[in-house]
Amino acid sequence: MKHEELKKLDRQSILGTYARSDVSIQRGKGAVCWSEEGKRYVDFTAGIGVNALGYCDPQWVEAVAKQAATLQHASNLYYTEPCALLAEKLTAKTGLRKVFFGNSGAEANEGAIKAARKYGHEKYGVERFEIISLENSFHGRTMATVSATGQDSFHRYFDPFLDGFRHVPANDIEKLRAAVSDRTCAIMAEMVQGEGGVIPLSAPFVQEIERLCAEKDVLFIVDEVQTGIGRTGKFFAYEHFGVKPDIVTAAKGLGSGLPIGAIIFGEKCETVLAAGDHGSTFGGNPVVCAGGLVVMERIDEVFLEAVRGKAAYITEQLRKMEGVSDVGGLGLMLGVSLAEGKDAKAVVAACAEKGALFLTAKEKVRLLPPLVIGKAEIDEGLAILAETLATFE
Repeated sequence: MKHEELKKLDRQSILGTYARSDVSIQRGKGAVCWSEEGKRYVDFTAGIGVNALGYCDPQWVEAVAKQAATLQHASNLYYTEPCALLAEKLTAKTGLRKVFFGNSGAEANEGAIKAARKYGHEKYGVERFEIISLENSFHGRTMATVSATGQDSFHRYFDPFLDGFRHVPANDIEKLRAAVSDRTCAIMAEMVQGEGGVIPLSAPFVQEIERLCAEKDVLFIVDEVQTGIGRTGKFFAYEHFGVKPDIVTAAKGLGSGLPIGAIIFGEKCETVLAAGDHGSTFGGNPVVCAGGLVVMERIDEVFLEAVRGKAAYITEQLRKMEGVSDVGGLGLMLGVSLAEGKDAKAVVAACAEKGALFLTAKEKVRLLPPLVIGKAEIDEGLAILAETLATFE
C-alpha cells in the first residue's frame, strides 16, 4: 500500500490519538527502515526505546518464529518454560527475587502501585497508601499511572484522578524528606525522566530516596520502563547510582518489539501479591518471552561497554553541532537542547524528510537509537541532524 493510501485508511479507521509524523514504515533491518516506496531512514527512535536489538535481528526472529510454531499461548494456570527462564534471568541479573509479567510499562507500574499499597495495608493499616512520585515524571496512561505522573499536561479531561499520590520536585532532598509521612507506602521514580525532557536525577537525591525508604519501611520503586535493558549503558539505570530498589518495573527493550512488561520484586515485598491479587491474560506469553530471552543473552558486559562507547561518541558529536546549546541524558538516552529560535518538532520533521528519524521530549530533540546501531548509521544520522540544524530557522 502506498504512503498516501495508508494515511487515508489510517485516518478513516484508526482513532486519532497519535499525532503521526508524515512517515510510513514497511520493513526494517538493524538501525535502518524503509517505506513502501523504498525511502530509506536511519532510525534514532527504536520505536521509542523498544527495538533494543534493532529491526528484525536474526537471532531474535529465529527464536520468536520457532516458539510461535511450537506454542503461541497458554493460560497462566499452567507452567511454560520461556516464562520461567526469562524470570530466572531477570532475577539473576538484578539480585531481586520474583517477577510478574504483563504487557506494557503502564501495566508494570500499575502492578507496582498495587503491590506497594497492599504492603502498606498489611503492615500498617489502610491509612498507609500514599505514593510519592516526582514532578515532571511520566509513569503511564492508565488512571493510576497517570495519577502518579507528575505533569499537569496529563491531568486534564479525565477527572477525578486517583487519590493517594504526592509529587515533589526532582533533586530537592528537603522537600522529599518533608513529604514522607506515616501515610507513605512507596516512593516511585525514574532515574532519568524520559518524557519529561531526558533529565537524570542526581546521585545524592537517589541515594536519599533509598535511605528514607529503608528508615521508614517505605518501598523504593524504580521505573525502568524506558531506562532499562541496557539503554543507559548499565542493564538498569539505578546501577549508576549505587542503590538497590525494592521494586523495579521494566518493559520496552525487554521484548525488543513484542509487548511485555515486568515487575521485579525484592526480598522485602516478594510475597505481598498472592494468588488472585493480580493477573494478566497475556503476561508471560511464550512467544514474547522467547524474544526476551534473546535480549537477555545478548546484553552482557561487552555489549554494555559498546553502548557506553557509542553514547560517548554521539554526545561528543552533538556538542560540536551548530545550534546545539546542551546535551543531557545517560547512555543512549539523550536529550538535545537547541539554540533559541530552533523548534525541536520542526527540526525532527525536517530530518525525517532527509532520511533520519528522531524524537522530541518537550522542547528537546531526543535520541533513543537501537542499542546495536553501528558507526556508519550513527554518522549518517548525525550528519543529517547537523545539516538540518545549520540551515534551519
